[in-house]
Amino acid sequence: MPVEQRHDTSNGSLPYLFSPVSDNANKPATLVLFLHGARDRGTDLNVLLKWGLPRFVDLSDSLSYVFAAPQIPAEQTWVDRADDVLALLDELIASQPIDPARVILAGFSLGSAGIWHIAALHPDRFAGLVPVSGRVPKTLGETELAALKNIPIQIFQGGQDKNLPIEDTKNFVERLRKVGGKVDLTVLPEGDHFIADEVYSDSKLQQWLISQKRREISVIV
Repeated sequence: MPVEQRHDTSNGSLPYLFSPVSDNANKPATLVLFLHGARDRGTDLNVLLKWGLPRFVDLSDSLSYVFAAPQIPAEQTWVDRADDVLALLDELIASQPIDPARVILAGFSLGSAGIWHIAALHPDRFAGLVPVSGRVPKTLGETELAALKNIPIQIFQGGQDKNLPIEDTKNFVERLRKVGGKVDLTVLPEGDHFIADEVYSDSKLQQWLISQKRREISVIV
């Protein structure tokens, strides 16, 4: 079961749920860093456990990856706390058996907007992105999109999602692919906006999370 932790920053405290890798792990593990949606903002971390990836982690007997899910206050967005998320990432890497080349950034809805913002600014930090039911970011230009081209991306959306036009998502995926992005789009035909339970519990996605490793780009001096 995830436990409550707290990361203190100059921008205010960032509480988070934390679950370590299984005891039988004998080498540095993947970290899955999860950014929640708008309705889970607040001061009660327990609301994160009601569904989606935190719920899956909570119900799992053992994990082959380290899991962390911070929570932001009701009036904030992940863009507001991007620096604090990165500081939390650094703290976890320093204190836990985490492979820095195996960091996955996952998120739902509002959290997906945070994914795009953080990963575009720091593409060298992540081995994979998993945005679920995420609004297409209209502010990302070609330069920001190109920064994501070396990160494998798994996008999930419900075909009946009234909040997100599926054509917008498909057009965005096409833009990513045109700049060389490695992106897969999975549409759940009967799914609405709240597909997180089905997505995150899928065994293929769980295997994908632990199979990604950031490609090291050598620099010739």
